[in-house]
Amino acid sequence: VFVSGRGKTRPGLIFRSSEPYSIAKFEKIYEGEMTYPQPWLIPGKGFIFMFTRYTNGRELYWDTGSHGISGNPPLKLAGMGGHYQVSAVHGSKLVSVFNYHPGGNVDRRTNLYAVQTNDMGRTWTSVGGKELSLPLAGSINDALVRDYESEKKLVYINDLNFDADGNPVMLAVVSRDYRPGPAGDPREWTIIRWKDGGWHFSKVCESTHNYDMGSLYIGIDEWQIIGPTEPGPQKYGTGGEIAVWKSKDQGVSWNREAMLTSGSARNHSYVRRPLMAHDDFYGFWADGDADEFSESHIYFTNRQGNKVWELPYVMKDDFARPVLRFRNGIIVK
Repeated sequence: VFVSGRGKTRPGLIFRSSEPYSIAKFEKIYEGEMTYPQPWLIPGKGFIFMFTRYTNGRELYWDTGSHGISGNPPLKLAGMGGHYQVSAVHGSKLVSVFNYHPGGNVDRRTNLYAVQTNDMGRTWTSVGGKELSLPLAGSINDALVRDYESEKKLVYINDLNFDADGNPVMLAVVSRDYRPGPAGDPREWTIIRWKDGGWHFSKVCESTHNYDMGSLYIGIDEWQIIGPTEPGPQKYGTGGEIAVWKSKDQGVSWNREAMLTSGSARNHSYVRRPLMAHDDFYGFWADGDADEFSESHIYFTNRQGNKVWELPYVMKDDFARPVLRFRNGIIVK
């Protein structure tokens, strides 16, 4: 269990169960500076562990080891003033995609970069295969996917997945302003994919906030996005109502196929895609009032996209059943 710290003020923690496949007891095996942990287990090789340290802004690091930490000083991946990254694994290949913060200013998160390793971090290359010299230090380098800075645009990375050939596909929201409200419009949900030796971009839709965040699901014949693309009760606040978008041409064109929520009291956002998801637990997220302090409830949906369940807000016993909250996008009374 990897527990994120907060900068240099609160350490990150790693726990390991005392017995295999048991949650009865855990032992702390690491405590140190580690934020935004993204551990990936490569079968037969151990963990390659991606995380952030606040060494000069939010800089990216990695480590390897049977439990994620080797005991040696971690290695720096990128330090251009700060970054937010999303990583994913396809077989033994790890890909990390990230933006950068000019001058360390998190309100100016721009540009898009992609790096990959096939050998547990011994060598890193661009997606096109060009070997990189790390840590990346300048904003213009061989890992650059698109120079959004020159276009005066901001980029907020939502998800990273892989097509049938193992090529990376990103989902991001591209904006014009870090502040909420109409000044940042249009906020474009964008697919960025590697194909035929180059990067290709396609627009999915528009929404109303930079933190309208969802997930990308890639099947053999169909790609799907589940996310808060529709305005919610707090229109220019984080999130909105959850919709399902589908593409039958590998992300080139998209259609909204269904609504998962509607008539909500609070905005929904941050739809997450479970790894190796069960058909009845295909995406999960939370809600909250974007304008004032409020309760926050947790929801999940099925693969079919016709039902949304809500987890109990108060647990009175050790076990409780989730409640069916939406059917075909309509609130269940």
